[in-house]
Amino acid sequence: MDLNTVTAVLRPRARAELGGLEVGDAFLAGGTWLFSEPQPAVRRLVDLTDLDWVPLLAGEEGLTISATCTIAQLYAFEPPSGWSAAALIPQCCRAFLASFKIWNMASVGGNICLGLPAGPMISLCAALDGTCLVWSPDGGERRVKVADFVRGPQHNALEPGEVLRAIELPAKALACRTAFRRASLTPHGRSGVLLIGTLARDGAFALTVTAATRRPMRLDFDALPDRAALAERLAQAIPDALYYDDIHGRPDWRRHMTGLFAQEICAELAEGAA
Repeated sequence: MDLNTVTAVLRPRARAELGGLEVGDAFLAGGTWLFSEPQPAVRRLVDLTDLDWVPLLAGEEGLTISATCTIAQLYAFEPPSGWSAAALIPQCCRAFLASFKIWNMASVGGNICLGLPAGPMISLCAALDGTCLVWSPDGGERRVKVADFVRGPQHNALEPGEVLRAIELPAKALACRTAFRRASLTPHGRSGVLLIGTLARDGAFALTVTAATRRPMRLDFDALPDRAALAERLAQAIPDALYYDDIHGRPDWRRHMTGLFAQEICAELAEGAA
């Protein structure tokens, strides 16, 4: 879509050139959402692609994903041996149900910053205990857990002038065993419920609920809970008002499927551990 209110495009090549942002500026990475509908408040685009951030860096501490890394680049990643949780990467990439055109343009950072409940990069990075590296306009930086960075649909933790630089996934999380469940109302529909369970080598269990809720919900346990304890924790942690309501699913359906998938995930991981 033509953005007929845009009067200039900035193409910074270094961090120092990111300063001086104004009201009406919008960061551009892939632009698959930005160009999908009118943006009457946008006056200038700040194109991040010329900064040439390395898409993916794997090391002993884990995996760093640049905010401008495309879905196609992430999908093609070949993880080191031992990173069993990296199996979630193709699963979450396929949850986009998007064409190759979208895969080659849409960015990981853009999907997270947009904050839509069905954003599969939110699901992936929150489940793997990801941390957002945020650049501040004064030259500093701060880190925010992905589960806290996304606050709701089109609402994130960025302050004016800040930019999401990268997402860091720790090696400990990447070594976990995982279980994945997803449901939508139609065979090729947007995710209405997406749950991921991770089981660490020390027995710690985490359940991440996305798509069903307005923001990602990560529930941590010292060990796999029994059915009653899991159901009680879900009821306490996720009030009815937090379940999302749109054409892709009613809150009562999303709540029911969340409980069902949570029990299935625990059963699957318990069976594997046995």
